[in-house]
Formats: sequence, C-alpha cells, structure tokens
Amino acid sequence: MARLDERLAKSPIRDGWIARTHFADACASLWLEGELVHLDDLVLHDAGMDVRAPTHELTHAHAVLRARRRIADAKPDWALSAAGLAGLRARGGRGHQEEEACDRNEEESEFPDMDDGHGEADATEPFRAPPTDQRLVDVFAAVDAAIAQADRTLASETNDRRLKRPERDPLVYDLDWDEDERLDAWRAVVDQTRNLPPALAAAIAADAWHALEPLQHSPWLGRLLAAALLRARGKARSHLPCLHDGLKAIPRERRRPRDAASRLAVQLGAIAAAAEAGLKDHDRWLTARTLLARKLRGRRSTSRLPALLDYVLTRPVVSAGMIAEELKITPRGAQDLVAALGLREATGRGRYRAWGIL
Repeated sequence: MARLDERLAKSPIRDGWIARTHFADACASLWLEGELVHLDDLVLHDAGMDVRAPTHELTHAHAVLRARRRIADAKPDWALSAAGLAGLRARGGRGHQEEEACDRNEEESEFPDMDDGHGEADATEPFRAPPTDQRLVDVFAAVDAAIAQADRTLASETNDRRLKRPERDPLVYDLDWDEDERLDAWRAVVDQTRNLPPALAAAIAADAWHALEPLQHSPWLGRLLAAALLRARGKARSHLPCLHDGLKAIPRERRRPRDAASRLAVQLGAIAAAAEAGLKDHDRWLTARTLLARKLRGRRSTSRLPALLDYVLTRPVVSAGMIAEELKITPRGAQDLVAALGLREATGRGRYRAWGIL
C-alpha cells in the first residue's frame, strides 16, 4: 500500500487512476452483495447517457461512486468526523451545492459589494444628506422591520423542514434499529485503534462495521470508511484505497470466517490485494499512455488528440457522445479522433459502441 501510494504521488496518471478506480470499486461493492453492475453501464449512467432505464442496482452503485468521490475530494479526516458521517448518511449533512452556496453567502457578507462607478460621488464635493420627512422615515423603518421578520420566519420554516427526519416505511426499515447508538459504538471501536498501525486499525474498523451494522442499508460504507482511515492516518495519502476490489480477490470460502483473528486476516489480505491490483493497473495504464502518446508527435498545437488521451485515462470506457460533450465537438468528429488515436473498442457492438484503455 505504501509503495502504491508513493508511486501515485509522482505519477503523471494519478488523477486518471483515481477516477477509474472509483468506478471499479463501486461495481465491486455491488458484486460482494450478490448484485451485478456492468462497468460501462455505470460510466454511461454517471455521464447521464443511459441506453436504458437505470436499474435499482445501477442506482445503488452510483450512490457508492458518489460517496467515494466525496470522501476522496474532502480532507483526509472528514469522513470519520461527525459532520462527515452525517453527510455520508444523507441525513443532517449538506451537499456540495449547499456548502458552496453557504460559502458564497459568507464571502458576500464579509466583502460587501462596492460601488462600480454608477453611483460614485464626487470626491471633491462633500456629502450632504437630502432633507427627509421624519414620518416617511418611520414608515419605511416599519416596512423594513416587517420584511426582515418575514424573512426570518421563512428561513426558520425552511431549516426545520430540512432538519426534520422523514418517516420511514416499516416494511423497508426496522423501526427498532437505533442507528445513532450503533454508529456511536462503531466510532468508539475506531477510537480504541488510535495507537495501532493504520492497516490493522482499518481492518478492525471494517470488521466492526460488518458486525455492528450501524446503517441498515449501507453495508458498503464500512469499507469506504476503513479506506478513509488509511488515508487519514497517512498510509494512503495520495489515493483512496479500493477495499471492495481487494476483498473481491479473496476466495468466497475464506471471506467470512467465524473467529475474529481470521476475519482480521481477511481484511488485511483485502488491503494487500487492493494494493497489488492497483500497482498492476497503474503500470498497465502508464504503458498504454506512453504508447498512445507516440501518436501525438507531429500534431498541430490545436489538435484535440492530447485532450482525448487525457480524458480516456479518467474513464474505463468512453462513448462518442461523452467525448463530444467533453471536448465540445460533434459525435462524428469524436469517432474520427478515436480512430486516429487507435483506441480499442470495448463492447463488440455495431451500435452504442464504447472505447477505452483496458
């Protein structure tokens, strides 16, 4: 794991490796639950270019994908904090858009708009307040106070509506399942691992999540939090480990032993398998990038081929529509660029084709 992290820290394809492994780990999380989600379907669904109506499993995999991206884009210790857990539970936490809106509001309040020249006063002429009627001043003050009170009332109702928990369907959820209590118990287990090596602490955290089951319908979140623990404690500073993909490499008969020591050994084996697979994928994709980069020699400075090469490294597969939207060209032009770069067709279909670096 440390060798992979060190290699990614200086790799020219680090961002592409991270983006591609998000998709693979999301599909692996569903595979461990007994569901099959095709990688190309998840890529197209993420781009909003589904060829058919998305299934429940595909929507589930996309939720895992979004959670991985959110953890990877945040600070290393965010996912294990109270605010991070609340956000990942999709209850009590704000999304990216709300956070950006709040940041913009804070900046606007801290730096109010200055005059842009339309209402500038003459610097040489002293300011003189126009004569006012005291009765008009009182009337306008009363109107301003009423508007402010209405704004506060509306804001309070909106916040109460956001913070209010929706009622859960008893056919889907166990109403006696105390998620907050179980989550506190899991966090207590994680706190007890502060003096342990990062890999062992992550294995204990993943096993404790499986044993306690804090969230009824999110068994996959435990391994994401274990990966975040490796990142927070400096074992994987340059990437978010793919523990689902690593556990997928463990044989099924060894995946769920009964004794605690064997379960921890399985989790540690999954961490090692994820690192080994990550190293192999990195070397293979770096070699493919080097070979494809030779076709960029002698091209014009306005050629879109370098941009296509960078984009195809960030997705397991790409379609003509995805390339056209990313590079702002036509689908026909996208197919011409694919032919010029020599990408491998991944579907074997005559229509709705996709290409990628395998």
